[in-house]
Amino acid sequence: QVQLVESGGGLVQPGESLRLSCAASGDTIRFSDMGWYRQAPGKQRELVATAFSGGSTNYADAVKGRFTISRDNAKNTVYLQMDSLKPEDTADYLCNARFFGTTIRSYWGQGTQVTVSS
Repeated sequence: QVQLVESGGGLVQPGESLRLSCAASGDTIRFSDMGWYRQAPGKQRELVATAFSGGSTNYADAVKGRFTISRDNAKNTVYLQMDSLKPEDTADYLCNARFFGTTIRSYWGQGTQVTVSS
């Protein structure tokens, strides 16, 4: 069973930065696609960024140029560097891992809260 544990959330002012971490255990993430999602109160969960197992990344339009996803397979950890934060970035941020084999296994972390407010 794979477990994902997010950390690094908090309360920051607009324009500041945060770095989220998602540490995986139970399996290596080396061959998995890792994603960060977010969900604000009353809104649907949305994909923020993906780090594919092959090394490529993609981002939601709302965060392009401000957020950077990266992965350290040796540490079994994926990161989300968030710069120039805006109040509309306020949400619960969740890590997702997709493992590919005979079936696709998807796992979620418990989330870490990010609040951007002056």
